[in-house]
Amino acid sequence: MDRATEHGPASQQDMRRRNLAVVLGAVRAHSPLSRAAVAGRVGLTRAAVSSLVDELIDRGALTEEAATASGRVGRPGRALVVSHRGPAGLGLEIGATHLGACVVDLRGEPRLWRRVEQDNTGRPAGDVLAEAAALAVDAEAEATALGLRVEGRVLAVPGVVPNEPGGLVERAPNLGWRAVRLADHWPDPDALPEPENEANLGALAEYWSAGRTAETFVHVSAEAGIGAALIIDGRLFRGARGFAGELGHLPVQPDGSDCACGARGCLEQYAGEAAVLREAGLAHVGDPVALLAERAVAGHAPTLRALDRAGRSLGLALASAVELIDPDALVLGGAYTELADWLLPSVRAELAARVTVRPWAPEALRPSALGRRGPVLGAALTTVRRIMMDPTLLPAG
Repeated sequence: MDRATEHGPASQQDMRRRNLAVVLGAVRAHSPLSRAAVAGRVGLTRAAVSSLVDELIDRGALTEEAATASGRVGRPGRALVVSHRGPAGLGLEIGATHLGACVVDLRGEPRLWRRVEQDNTGRPAGDVLAEAAALAVDAEAEATALGLRVEGRVLAVPGVVPNEPGGLVERAPNLGWRAVRLADHWPDPDALPEPENEANLGALAEYWSAGRTAETFVHVSAEAGIGAALIIDGRLFRGARGFAGELGHLPVQPDGSDCACGARGCLEQYAGEAAVLREAGLAHVGDPVALLAERAVAGHAPTLRALDRAGRSLGLALASAVELIDPDALVLGGAYTELADWLLPSVRAELAARVTVRPWAPEALRPSALGRRGPVLGAALTTVRRIMMDPTLLPAG
């Protein structure tokens, strides 16, 4: 077969796919827009844009509404907007102490949040996944009532997710999971979510929804454990096998305490939730982060010392990351955001003392505005981002 004939149709399909994404992106960024205004922005002919818009409307990505009166003589115009109904992404989260769900529409707007506090540590993976699946069913039913249609599902997990198909969670120490494959436990194979590391999703949510103040940054998140993710030049860096970002298991005391991962002296043993509670002399009951914040506000001396120690250990680990990666920023997410007032001074002091090879500004370390919602929001946004890059993922009609 002639090579031009063989590859021509595919190239035309690829071009149309790109043009659909360009038009959808322009409307999302600048709506409401008329068809003519879209054509002016994207540099395509009005006829081409009209065809692309018709397809996006047919796929449920755009709606065309009556424009506001302009005062000019002639037929009233029509305005294109990204649909607030129809396509949506479902984000799910399994943490050591909770389950979560979030639905985001195609505009990137969260439409519902759910969080169920429960202890998942050491429980059978099948039981936890069954409960997460039930939460997903409830969230999808609520989304349907809002006129939304879930087009993809992503599950945030506090563990290592290799770069391979099949829904494998290689290791999640704070859950007690090893080699758990979602397909073996999820009740509905047609609604099987794609697993991803929760720190990675928190970083992506930060990049996609927080104003993109940095293109290269390290995002550190904490719940029961400590995870990190690297965004480099606007792209998530997963590593050769998907194991990048295990900051919580970076040794900060080579001969230190035993860690659940099997090593010793890991950062989690000094800056993790359980370690800070232990150092502060507090019992692990209820919401540990809220308890630590409450005691810190009250000036509880053991809690303040524990948070100072955690900040210094975290600063030691982050100084190594800064020297190795040269990021624009360091972002503290997850539970760390609620403890930032007491962690940041000691982290910044450690960074100032140890980052000597390159310039480092104290304000380059900041808390995330997303807090504990970052991972589940990133999970939901993953589907939305994929649709924005390739609207043909949406069914026609």
